Amino acid sequence: MDKKKWLKHIPLFILELVILAVAAGILYVTLRATDSDGGAVKDNLKEENIAVNEEVKEMVEDTEKAGAEDKYTGIFNIAFFGVDARDGSLGKGNRSDTIMICSIDMDTHEIRLVSVYRDTYLNLGNDTYKKCNTAYAQGGPEQAIGMLNLNTDLYITDYITVGFEGLMKAVDALGGIEMDITEVEITHLNNYQSTMAEEMGIDYTPITAAGKQNLNGLQATAYCRIRYGGGDDFRRAERQRDVLTAMMEKGKHSSLGALTEALYGVLPSIRTSLDVEDILPVLGMVGDYKVTVSDGFPFEGMRNGGTIGTNGSCVVPVSLEENVVKLHELLYAQKDYKVSREVKEFSRIIEEDTEDYLQY
Repeated sequence: MDKKKWLKHIPLFILELVILAVAAGILYVTLRATDSDGGAVKDNLKEENIAVNEEVKEMVEDTEKAGAEDKYTGIFNIAFFGVDARDGSLGKGNRSDTIMICSIDMDTHEIRLVSVYRDTYLNLGNDTYKKCNTAYAQGGPEQAIGMLNLNTDLYITDYITVGFEGLMKAVDALGGIEMDITEVEITHLNNYQSTMAEEMGIDYTPITAAGKQNLNGLQATAYCRIRYGGGDDFRRAERQRDVLTAMMEKGKHSSLGALTEALYGVLPSIRTSLDVEDILPVLGMVGDYKVTVSDGFPFEGMRNGGTIGTNGSCVVPVSLEENVVKLHELLYAQKDYKVSREVKEFSRIIEEDTEDYLQY
């Protein structure tokens, strides 16, 4: 969907999305200048520098020349990155622990969250193949967005990066979120809490019992980091999406004051490409948007794993081409999507690079 058209619809769901750390930056730029002290970092990305597959670019250009409405009308995709940066740095040099596509459908009011597993063996956007979270470390958001575009046949040009401290402050401002904690998760959650609290010089409250309970910011962030106790990084990414969804649901019942406090809590931990001029502060409107899809890429039953050369343990799409077809069906309800020649080539290379290392 055209960016300008999408921005006109922001008032319908802006308050909900601020509760997703994904959109804290969107609300931020409506309230204060992005370059002010203590605020989010505004990144003036040049779209021409963001990698997009040629066939996808040609399709968009042909649509614009014809003056016709894009067949994906009403859908806008934003790249969301979460980095574990203790020094406040949100740019390149940091590996992205969280990589997510937030797909917003203006027509149906649906939000689809798709995690891209950080250890997935993909083209980094420069014809080298490694774990995909290396892209952010090498070239920051610009290369990481390009990595997503090239491997998925998408055309993403905007992003939001959030540091883990921002997530903690936002959850606390909301008064915590309700999560169902299993017995096996308690030890790992408390271990992460303990480590983070020691590093930050703060106290923490251990979780002592399983079941539904209200997690504070530190507890919720520690919960997001668990990758043990079954499920490994697949379950970890699911926990991250569950926390974002719980935050949005809590936000629906929160006051404007609580939402604004959550917003200001995350300001120093935000970096975004979105424009101040395009987003008006219509904060009194709450939409009816809801998360209807929560999944991970590569998809279950279409991925494998193994120690790939010097890259360590990787998630391998089997095949990338088939995963991209399913992704487009999930995001656009598009049946039998024909992948670009670039994705076909990337899929072939990934298969050749990994076939001797797969474990199962």
